Amino acid sequence: MITSRTFALSLSLLAFGAEAQEARLGIELNRFDDQNGACQASLVLENGTETAFQQLVLDLVMFDADGVILRRLAVDMAPLRAGRMTVKAFAADGIACETIGRVLLNDVLSCADAAGPTERCFDLIDTRSRTHAEFLN
Repeated sequence: MITSRTFALSLSLLAFGAEAQEARLGIELNRFDDQNGACQASLVLENGTETAFQQLVLDLVMFDADGVILRRLAVDMAPLRAGRMTVKAFAADGIACETIGRVLLNDVLSCADAAGPTERCFDLIDTRSRTHAEFLN
């Protein structure tokens, strides 16, 4: 027999499940390539949201294996179409790829959709890595 208390609990669990499945913006550190004295990093961005982003500038910090900062970069990832996967690349001059121990998504410097600037971008991002370096946010 379903009581009103059981029904209310079921509705709460359904609502929690819907929140847990919020659309996300996945950023994967996919590959490193040494090229002409620079480490080129390739990122795969999976925009699982219904929002197209006209601006998305990431503040990335690269650390060596001992935790010492190698480089801090502002990297432009825009434009990102809604519901699409995109590949972007950037180069870190003067750094050999094998010296990178981890990469930190320190912040989102700017983010805007069709309605203008938005502050919610950092909270939408999930990071992961297929390289030897850890990718954190």
